Amino acid sequence: MERVSTSPALVAISHGTSSPAGQAAVSALVASVAQRLPGVTVRLGHVDVQQPDVAASLDALPEGSPTVIVPLLLSAGYHVRVDLTQQSKGHDGVVIASALGPDPRLVDALLARLEPLAPAGDDTVVLAVAGSSDDRANDDCRAIGAMLGQRLGRDIAVGFLAAAEPRLGAAVAEARSRTGGRVVVANYLLAPGYFHDLAVQLADGAPVARPLLDDDEPMAGLVDLVVDRYQQVRALSD
Repeated sequence: MERVSTSPALVAISHGTSSPAGQAAVSALVASVAQRLPGVTVRLGHVDVQQPDVAASLDALPEGSPTVIVPLLLSAGYHVRVDLTQQSKGHDGVVIASALGPDPRLVDALLARLEPLAPAGDDTVVLAVAGSSDDRANDDCRAIGAMLGQRLGRDIAVGFLAAAEPRLGAAVAEARSRTGGRVVVANYLLAPGYFHDLAVQLADGAPVARPLLDDDEPMAGLVDLVVDRYQQVRALSD
């Protein structure tokens, strides 16, 4: 007889992207999470752009199954605070975990991505972030910038790609005019896609680090982070 898991399902919800590279990178992360949780049903859904959406992802589970939604989102903006709540209505037993950031493991990932660019002590580092209409999410990104600055021992400027100021292009230009030295862009984006391409464009020739997820195996710290967000919710319900 097939053993039925009593553990809540984990439904990882990404933003969604039309980029095949971005889709593959997020899928690889979720596959690694599933390997870490062999007794747990793990599914991937999306809040925008891709299918299955949140409702379809939940509908695919047995009715009434305890479920933890883990947002594969770096900050708690509109998608986390509003979209996930609205799109999961009507599904019993669903709890939404915290967004992935801020968290020191994301800083570890940023540093790993910066390393190939070999930022020197006199280089200025600008952190590229997506930006949100919810300034609480932008504050989460500023907090990551401060954490990165502490680790690097320098101030970090934050440049937004949408919805907030300063935009990345302005932040890079200001850093160049202020220091006259090289500017390196740290990339606080989860995966390749539209915003990464926009970051490269707005950086105006400054080297841009790879996204946190790319075409390699997901960093162990990122897998740990998703698993921990699930386990934190599960512990509260035990």
